[in-house]
Amino acid sequence: MVSGGTASADPADQPTAHGPVSSPIALLTLTTIPNGWQTRVDLRPQLEVSGDGHAVKLPDAVAAERNPENLPKRINGHIPPEVLAAALTETRALATVDFGMPTITDQGSQIIDLMPQSAEEDAHLVVYAPESTEGLAPEQLAARKRFTDLYRKLLDAFVQDL
Repeated sequence: MVSGGTASADPADQPTAHGPVSSPIALLTLTTIPNGWQTRVDLRPQLEVSGDGHAVKLPDAVAAERNPENLPKRINGHIPPEVLAAALTETRALATVDFGMPTITDQGSQIIDLMPQSAEEDAHLVVYAPESTEGLAPEQLAARKRFTDLYRKLLDAFVQDL
């Protein structure tokens, strides 16, 4: 017997444990999946950015010390327009490059998802074993650096609402 299930997001007009959702899907999400031997199963994006620049940062989304029974801390804020515009351009550019597949396994991954209104424009960037360089070509290493720089730039550009 085969069993399956589906995951779904809360509808935009329904309240969640964090209050009402402003948009059913964020324009950009940044997610880190921890190393394979970690037991964290309640993964959430570290940053969600809407098209208007509003953002929610979840700084302890993957923190090993956060009890899985507790929801991660949510901080409302925004990404400055010039940073968001540059990030969208770079995300689209990175959608065409090869990040390579390291020879090491169980080292987690980092993901940048771009999900605009038009599904044909979606970009899902995944870097497996982000800290590994084994078996990667120089072009792949350069692409991974661009990815890491973009990921860090978005996290660092977050400005908390007062």
